[in-house]
Amino acid sequence: MRRFSQRNSLVTLSDINITPLLDLAFVLLIIFVITTPLLEQGLSLKLPTGDVVDDRKIDPKDIKTIEVSIHGKYMMGGRWMELDQISALLMQEHKRNPKILVYLRADENGPYKHVAAILNRLELAGIDQVSLRTTPKTR
Repeated sequence: MRRFSQRNSLVTLSDINITPLLDLAFVLLIIFVITTPLLEQGLSLKLPTGDVVDDRKIDPKDIKTIEVSIHGKYMMGGRWMELDQISALLMQEHKRNPKILVYLRADENGPYKHVAAILNRLELAGIDQVSLRTTPKTR
């Protein structure tokens, strides 16, 4: 004769408990929401103020952003680079994509010579589409 406890051990569950899976999904979602803005942020710069609003429809693949720190250090694509490295990379990119647009972000309190140096290199590379980025005026 079978005992009741032996019959219970042979019973299989036909339901899958998805609660731990949902917990894991929510934790991953929170991690991605927190870390994504940190990955896209560049240098912390105080840009000069300006009045012009840029409403052009530009393909993000055509935009290269160069950031110039107050101390004259250059960053492109989230990496610190020398002026020669940036120039060489942009020349290669311009050969592949002639519609390239360079966004130049520079601190308003930094020396102008660092901005002039990168503008000179862009001109020598044949890149004539340059946008000096500003912060819009607050009303």
